Amino acid sequence: MPSSDTPTLTDIDQLAIDTIRTLSMDAVEAAKSGHPGTPMALAPVAYTVWKDFLRYNPLDPTWPNRDRFVLSCGHASMLLYSLIHLAGIRQGSPNTEANKLPAVSLDDIRAFRQLDSVCAGHPEHHLAVGVETTTGPLGQGCANSVGMAISSRWLGAQYNRPDATLFDFDTYVLCSDGDLMEGVASESASLAGHLQLANLCWIYDDNKITIEGETDLAFSEDVGRRFEGFGWRIEYVDDANDASSLSRALEAFKAETHKPTLIVVKSIIGFGAPTKAGSHSSHGAPLGPDEIAGAKEAYDWPTREAFHVPNGVGKHFQDTMGERGQKANALWQTAHQTLASAEPQVAKKLECLLAGELPEGWADAIPDFPADAKGLASRVSSGKVLQSLSATIPWFLGGSADLAPSTMTLIPDAGDFGPENLSGRNFHFGIREHAMAAACNGMALCGLRPYAATFFVFFDYLKPALRLSALGELGVIYVLTHDSIGLGEDGPTHQPIEHLASARAVPGLNVFRPADANEVAEAYRSALLNPKQPAVMVLSRQNLPTLDRTNLGPANGVAKGGYILKEARGGEAECILIGTGSEIPLCLDAADILDSDGIRTRVVSLPCWELFAEQDDEYREHVLPSNIPSRVACEAASGFGWERWLGQKGTFIGMNGFGASGPAKKLFEHFGITAEAVVAAARTLVGK
Repeated sequence: MPSSDTPTLTDIDQLAIDTIRTLSMDAVEAAKSGHPGTPMALAPVAYTVWKDFLRYNPLDPTWPNRDRFVLSCGHASMLLYSLIHLAGIRQGSPNTEANKLPAVSLDDIRAFRQLDSVCAGHPEHHLAVGVETTTGPLGQGCANSVGMAISSRWLGAQYNRPDATLFDFDTYVLCSDGDLMEGVASESASLAGHLQLANLCWIYDDNKITIEGETDLAFSEDVGRRFEGFGWRIEYVDDANDASSLSRALEAFKAETHKPTLIVVKSIIGFGAPTKAGSHSSHGAPLGPDEIAGAKEAYDWPTREAFHVPNGVGKHFQDTMGERGQKANALWQTAHQTLASAEPQVAKKLECLLAGELPEGWADAIPDFPADAKGLASRVSSGKVLQSLSATIPWFLGGSADLAPSTMTLIPDAGDFGPENLSGRNFHFGIREHAMAAACNGMALCGLRPYAATFFVFFDYLKPALRLSALGELGVIYVLTHDSIGLGEDGPTHQPIEHLASARAVPGLNVFRPADANEVAEAYRSALLNPKQPAVMVLSRQNLPTLDRTNLGPANGVAKGGYILKEARGGEAECILIGTGSEIPLCLDAADILDSDGIRTRVVSLPCWELFAEQDDEYREHVLPSNIPSRVACEAASGFGWERWLGQKGTFIGMNGFGASGPAKKLFEHFGITAEAVVAAARTLVGK
């Protein structure tokens, strides 16, 4: 092993690279689980990016203008954990107790993949500082990075001044063959090229290996030419160990002003392993003691000591990356002070954004809709609420997957984001639902409050990214319209049936299906007050009456997920009708009929199951008393999951199969979703 006492620059660089390799091997071996091969191959690549290019202050890891590093090939997580540890990244900002603690300690690495370790099997943003986004499902990190690059451009357009540059960060991504096979990577790459995101660099690990074997089993395209077609700059590095060539490629990225950059790097997976290098056998399983010993011998490394970190490696990171980041951070602080002095109100709003808060008085913009029998489609009232809120929350922005005129998500006079207008707040994601949602995750990770819109039936196209919104605690708002058979003539291909059940099954996601315009308004209020929790707005195409609240429960009951909308007449209720969205008017009509027939009937609006479930037992019992088992639920969707609120005696009125083409009114009649059906079910339950 080279001496660590007085190393030359070459010596210490190689020591750092091999430390990353050996920590990764040892952690995977200790866990008896993981992916050692990619960290062994890409250690020199990641090291070069971090040491020489990444603008990051380990002592202030949440500095807003830091460059972002995304490990899209999240299975190589030990590569990232090793870097975080060696760079000395702290758990929190300066002048906090957390700043005294390492984000990833050596003990954390020893506990790789173990319960309660910050070093999870795949990187999780909310667990470890230094992990910029949750990755693992391939392609997601690539798409997140597009949102990060967009954020840098948008924030810069909003807050940079000729004498004060506050936002100009770059985003670096390590991605694999698997990432680039996934459709979401192609969607997001196409969007990035169109938007000319020259602050975005993907480094593609071209190792030609997957879990099943060599990539030519299923993947033989010319990736560079594909990305040229997307409008990217392409650079090639023939050997992952050639730091000079990689540095030249990265310098070319830094000089590029109109295109994102893809650097194609050829590597040998499991580099250094005596028999498993270049083989899929080093991809997704521990190498084993003999193979690890052989690799360490090849690195001139102590073979009998696990988790060895030579003296001087951490200091080398501090003297290079750390010093560069601290200088850049200090310049940012000066620029921030300049803005605060010259434009205190602008600076105050920026502080709100960076703190994850909302500006003073934001809620005053939420409209109050008067009673109206004709009413509004909830997509229309959503558009009105969204536009009102956007006027008071400048970083509340987003767009649609080519459906903005139908989803009502355009902000008037706010401009379209693009190369010629980086301050625009209307985003045109194209017909790329998956990339849209994943890019919005990246935007949320940079402090923005994005919304993503499409038809509810296309929920399936974006669900993988939405799931990571929930897992990563990102407050993205999903505006999903045309919510049922109520959209009518477009037919069953466009009529969501099982989608509500699917959305409600996602942990950490609030699903709102509001009954009228005022429930829509309250749903947005609730969503915006939860910056670490994504929300889905499930909205109608058809008009819904704006309820006259004179004799009905107030819409602010949405904050509790469910509330008594109409109390029974003449005494304690015998029967409870429960509905959401467009079926609430049916329930109200049915209740009037039942009350007239002497069956005392309560109506409960249950727009958000998740919030209702969070309420205490007393409140839930107040709304749905256990001594009233006669319950009818009505929802124009699959009844899966409704037994939770109906109990053993309840009846569900809804869909049991796919929809059909035809006018909405006739479809509701055809499928038996009517006030009369609700009445009949209630009479049967009550026995009258």
